[in-house]
Amino acid sequence: MPTWLIVVIVVVAVVVIAAVAWLVLQETQRKRLQRKFGPEYTRAVEENESPRAAQRDLAGRERRHQDLDIHPLSPSTRERYSQRWALIQEKFVDQPAGAVGEADEVLVSLMAERGYPTEGYDQQLSDLSVRHSSTLKHYRAAHDTHTRHAETALSTEELRDAMVHYRTVFEDLLTDGGDRPHGTNGTEREETAVRGGNGASRERDGNHERNGGR
Repeated sequence: MPTWLIVVIVVVAVVVIAAVAWLVLQETQRKRLQRKFGPEYTRAVEENESPRAAQRDLAGRERRHQDLDIHPLSPSTRERYSQRWALIQEKFVDQPAGAVGEADEVLVSLMAERGYPTEGYDQQLSDLSVRHSSTLKHYRAAHDTHTRHAETALSTEELRDAMVHYRTVFEDLLTDGGDRPHGTNGTEREETAVRGGNGASRERDGNHERNGGR
């Protein structure tokens, strides 16, 4: 066999092996990002219009996140935020809109307390997606309701739903999603607390809706 043919065969073999290794690496990266980001991976693909672009976007989020000083809350700080939330929840009975606004504010404050930058809503979503991707749909839903209510008065039920969503994100950030009691769902607890209420609460809700949600 001619030497030149041997060289060609070796070169082709090296190229094929390199191509296969690259494809395996890309597939491994894709699966890793899908596991880590969950629904956010699908959203990133839709927003970036291609899986490759989405993977670059998500990998960039990971690199940025590594440079952030994210840290858990001290027990005293956690208790302080829990008390703040309890007061907001009580306020919802008489002032639903005001309570939703305060819920949004306390959530941003909690992000900052954990070490997340809070310069803009979109950046908040990007930074939170690395470790809190499972609750981002709740943050989007709550923030959307809060924004829409600033333009058009919404019903008490819609504001109540926003509180449920905010609570889910709040608990995830408060505990970092890692030390909730087993078999307990934060959203279910909040639905019981916010939706259950009593007769007086329901009566106030009715008055609130008759007054145009103000």
